[in-house]
Amino acid sequence: MNITLNNRPETFEEDRLTISQILKLKKYSFRLLVVKINGKLIKKDQYNSVEVVDGDDVQILHMISGG
Repeated sequence: MNITLNNRPETFEEDRLTISQILKLKKYSFRLLVVKINGKLIKKDQYNSVEVVDGDDVQILHMISGG
């Protein structure tokens, strides 16, 4: 599967992966993330069910607060 992840091409052996699987494979461990697939916001409770497929544009953003 070929996708765009944060504006960079990525290739995975699998045909489909859930958001949770991608986060684990790419070692995302930050607790506050925003995930979009093809511009659509994905809720955290959907990470285990929403699948990414070939050609998808995935954005994973870290939410940081500070002052």
